[in-house]
Amino acid sequence: MKYFISLLLVVFFLASCKNKNDLKFNEDTKFNALFGNITDFKTINFPSKDGLSITADLYLIKEAKDIILLCHQAGFSRGEYIETAKRLNKMGYSCLAIDQRSGKGVNGIVNQTAKLAIEKGVEKSNYIDAKPDIESAIDYAYKMNNSKPIIIVGSSYSASLSLLLATSNDKIKAVAAFSPGEYLKGINVSKAIVTLDKPIFVASSKKEINKVVELLDRIVVKNITHFKPKTASIHGSRGLWKSIESSRNCWNSFEGWLKSLK
Repeated sequence: MKYFISLLLVVFFLASCKNKNDLKFNEDTKFNALFGNITDFKTINFPSKDGLSITADLYLIKEAKDIILLCHQAGFSRGEYIETAKRLNKMGYSCLAIDQRSGKGVNGIVNQTAKLAIEKGVEKSNYIDAKPDIESAIDYAYKMNNSKPIIIVGSSYSASLSLLLATSNDKIKAVAAFSPGEYLKGINVSKAIVTLDKPIFVASSKKEINKVVELLDRIVVKNITHFKPKTASIHGSRGLWKSIESSRNCWNSFEGWLKSLK
């Protein structure tokens, strides 16, 4: 009888845990051991708009100001944001760093979404093919943010996609684009984002400044904060990495922009 009661209690406990959170969490201990612990850090999976499973790292903190969605550049993975997500946590933001289907890996973190896309023969030949991944991640982060609009950060091709999606998606309240450009096959990004009226932060390498200015030339200037490095810099959100000479100034500008958001 005691055994039967104990068994019932175990079953009840497991069922209650499942009801409490219907997400499938899978913590990667090797990741944490290598880069240090983050409060409630989890590696999770959720479906893209077309059903492909997206792998993401969820950096949660209590009473976060907002949730920031972090999207990587070409050839990379969610590992692009290990350092950045930690700093954003310290600033009071929760983060969701995703693997898009276009990419490989960085900082020892393999792009699991891209790996799965190859295994399943899913179309990923063009950067635009990653659009449903980011759209699904926006929906996911929006729900986690108590159905309040989120901040999205893009790097290189995902910066262009972030600007494009922010133009028409009310679940995005502001966008930070690191090295955006005309990377999307069949889409003129400059024309497509002309009506974008949300707060925008842009940054790039020093040699990319003029191209970024040209890309955003048609948008209302008052909504744009443009960090223009004067020292050695690099393409994409890697400009925030400590190893990059201009990162301190880039962070100062980025943090100032984040604090200005309501």
